[in-house]
Amino acid sequence: MPFSPDHLAELNLLALFNSSSSQEGIKVHQHSAAPEMVMAAERLFQKGLITQDDGGYLTNLGAEAVEHTQTLLGVLSGEKADT
Repeated sequence: MPFSPDHLAELNLLALFNSSSSQEGIKVHQHSAAPEMVMAAERLFQKGLITQDDGGYLTNLGAEAVEHTQTLLGVLSGEKADT
């Protein structure tokens, strides 16, 4: 199954989170953010990955998803994985 545009928007939003700090969140401003990012934040909230429908902080599941997202980005970017 290929990534849908919705999946890509969600992955792009997850990639904005700092995985090294659970104390840093993000805010998706409805009046200035791209509509696909606003909708991605709402979907991630509904799925239980973030704490607010406009960003907030990562949940435990969200933190795990961010780790996987960063790993995938690293592989696709040609970065060598730690072994």
